Amino acid sequence: MTNDLSPRQTWTRDEIRAVYELPLDQLFARALAVKAANWPDGAVQKSQLLSIKTGGCPEDCGYCSQSAKFDTGLKAEKLMPLDEVVETARRAKANGADRFCMGAAWRSLKERDLPKVAEMITAVKAEGLETCVTLGMLEDGQAEALKEAGLDYYNHNLDTSREYYGEVITTRTYEDRLETLGRCRKAGIKLCCGGILGMGETREDRIGLIHELSKLTPHPESVPVNKLVPIKGTPLAGSEEIDSVELARAIATCRIVFPQSWVRLSAGREKMTQEGQALCLLAGANSIFVGDRLLTTPLPGMDRDERLLESVGGSCAKC
Repeated sequence: MTNDLSPRQTWTRDEIRAVYELPLDQLFARALAVKAANWPDGAVQKSQLLSIKTGGCPEDCGYCSQSAKFDTGLKAEKLMPLDEVVETARRAKANGADRFCMGAAWRSLKERDLPKVAEMITAVKAEGLETCVTLGMLEDGQAEALKEAGLDYYNHNLDTSREYYGEVITTRTYEDRLETLGRCRKAGIKLCCGGILGMGETREDRIGLIHELSKLTPHPESVPVNKLVPIKGTPLAGSEEIDSVELARAIATCRIVFPQSWVRLSAGREKMTQEGQALCLLAGANSIFVGDRLLTTPLPGMDRDERLLESVGGSCAKC
């Protein structure tokens, strides 16, 4: 067995498959050994996500309620005012969040919106929170401007395996996504990059996604593992739900492959039982989104989250 305790970009797909398909007790034992070595305090990071510009996106991501191509009943809105963003960030911090993420339903960041977003980043940073944005694709110089404003993380998911990607999205390519990730790395911005499970993909596609992420140098500092939230009106609304054990397998594999990254149990928690969520934390997840909403879909809420963390003995990352 190779050394699991340090990141490496030399994982093969066969190696990752062998980890993913271990007996569950062996998989968890290996993942928890990695977690204990790299995250000895056992803390769970709390992030909060705010949609600063909702709806009207020209992309055709098959899972997304914000696409203008699908009739989901969601109305397009303008960019949120700065004072509302700051007030939400303050409430997030008061509720224990230490990272504040801002998402805009754009195909790419337009130059006219860059100063406004930069101002939001600077203001949120001044509140003592880590900053993260997801704004679609970036052009030359934009990542540098976001970094100068104080941006810590850029979220840009690969979503699924390279082979299955075309079944989910046709309006941008895998290489487009990798190019934006490269621009952020060049600018010195940390990456938040993962995927969505339960979109009709096979287990081999889940393994392929993890393999693609493992080739990024360095690894993403945050790896969100999302469970599809089926939304009426989207092409993936009728997808078969992925079960909590399979989700936990993916999380445990990510913990092993990305030993020094935050692995986030992300979207989809609202429909999971507390036991299912606890299983995913036991598998090695050490980050969750908190609050009432995740962009346009519900979250369990602060009270349920506190009970969840109490049940597994977790604490917030900066408590």
